[in-house]
Amino acid sequence: MRTTHVLVPPPAVSPTVRRQQRRAAAALVVALIALVVALVLVVANGSRSLAEIAGGAGQSVAAGPSGGTGSVLTPEHGYIGEGDGLSVFDEQAPAVTRLNPELLDALRRAATDAEADGVAFEVNSGWRSPEYQSSLLRAAVDDYGSEEEAARWVATAQTSAHVSGDAVDIGPLTATDWLAQHGAQYGLCQIYGNESWHYELRQEAVDGVCPASFSDPTEDPRMQG
Repeated sequence: MRTTHVLVPPPAVSPTVRRQQRRAAAALVVALIALVVALVLVVANGSRSLAEIAGGAGQSVAAGPSGGTGSVLTPEHGYIGEGDGLSVFDEQAPAVTRLNPELLDALRRAATDAEADGVAFEVNSGWRSPEYQSSLLRAAVDDYGSEEEAARWVATAQTSAHVSGDAVDIGPLTATDWLAQHGAQYGLCQIYGNESWHYELRQEAVDGVCPASFSDPTEDPRMQG
């Protein structure tokens, strides 16, 4: 007897299933690419963890919990955690209380008037210890790839106005916008064009306009020390 083989066609795949299969394949490709990029970054950045690299992408330089020499940064170093902005009226945190008294007075007067306009000030960084400032600079060199580029954002412990208590970083955006319009009345001036949050006291501005800002700290003669 002759056996007849009948070819049975595979079941038809619906358009919905085909779309799901394509999406799954695309997701797998994206995941593999991300894994390769992550491994390359880990190798390129030596001992820095993958979490540190991923967390720092697209963000400005921020200090971590370690000063880089085995010591832990604390509020006594002027350290303020990300998202933990302080009131300008804080009487405990060294980041606020160790600011230059004249700067702090001007800042508090401005904050009081801004509050009447519905604007609240936060101190994101104020006075810093030399150890804290040095850790920020090391992090900036790692993140920006060179001392020259890092210098556009972070000063040395010897030249930083934060270490001397003469500078404060203010947030949020509504506060810096308010200061941009009214800060000169209190002598509070934006010093660097690339740091809209960085304010220092310029007494000569009280009756008029703040002096022209530098594009970045590398143009500031004080940073050449």
